[in-house]
Amino acid sequence: METKDQLLKELKVIEKWEKKQKGLWFWERLGRLPFKLLDRVTPQFIHNKIGQALDELGSYLQTGGSYLSSKKHIFKRYEKNGVEGEEVTLEYISQLPINVMDEVSDQLIQSRKNTAMTQGATTGIGGIFTLAIDIPLLIGMSLKTLQDIAITYGYDPNEKEERIFIVKCLQFASSDIVGKEAVLKELSAYSDPNVAAKDDTISKIQGWREVMMTYRDNFGWKKLFQMIPIAGIIFGSFINKSVISDIGEVGKMLYRKRRIKEKLEQLTKDSEVI
Repeated sequence: METKDQLLKELKVIEKWEKKQKGLWFWERLGRLPFKLLDRVTPQFIHNKIGQALDELGSYLQTGGSYLSSKKHIFKRYEKNGVEGEEVTLEYISQLPINVMDEVSDQLIQSRKNTAMTQGATTGIGGIFTLAIDIPLLIGMSLKTLQDIAITYGYDPNEKEERIFIVKCLQFASSDIVGKEAVLKELSAYSDPNVAAKDDTISKIQGWREVMMTYRDNFGWKKLFQMIPIAGIIFGSFINKSVISDIGEVGKMLYRKRRIKEKLEQLTKDSEVI
C-alpha cells in the first residue's frame, strides 16, 4: 500500500490539474456561442432527438435507466491485469494501489476513445441527418465511460449518489471558470465525512436538465463541422474522440481524488488506533 507521503504527492498532481482547468474557460465559452445560432437552423427532428436523450438522462438520475453499466467487464480487466487467486469486487478494488487503478482506467479510456472515433466517423457520413443519431449516442457513451471509471476506482455507479456524482462530472467538463469552481466545491463533499454536506450536493442536482443542456452546448462549433455530409466522417471521428478524451480525463481525476482522500483518511484512522 502507498505511504501518506506518496498519496499527498498524488493529491498535489490532481490539485495542479484542477487549477489548470480554470484557464480553459475562454475557449469553452467561445465554443458554445455558435450553438445558439446553430439552434435556429437545426431541423426540429434533431431538437426532438436531443430532448428525448435529456429525458432519458432524467430517468438515469432517478433509476439508472438503460444507461447502467456492468461491473463484470471491469472486473475482467483487473483479472487480465494479473489479479489472480482473489475474487474481484468493488471492496477488493478499493484496497488496491492507486497506480493499479490508474492503469485499468487508462486502458478503459483508450478503448472508449477508439470506439468514439468509429462512431463519429460512421454518423458523420450523412451530415446533419445522422448528427441526430450521434448526439444521444455520444451522451450515452460519456455516461457509461464515467460509470466504468467509477468502478475502476472501487465505487458503485448503480447507487444514486454515484449517478449524481457522474452527472456533476459532466457538468464540470462543460462549465466555465465560475462553474468549475462551484462544481469542485460541491464534489469535495463526496470525500468529506460530513453527510449533511453530501446531502446538500444531492439537492443541488435538481437542475439536472440545465446541466445536460450545458453539456450539449459544449459541442458548439465542433459539431457544426460534422453537419457537412462525407466531410463529417473526419470531423465526427476527431470530435467524438476529443469529447470522450475530455470526459475520461475529468472522470479519472475526480474519482482518483476521492479515492486518494479516502485512503489518506484511513491511514489517519489506523495511526490513531496504533
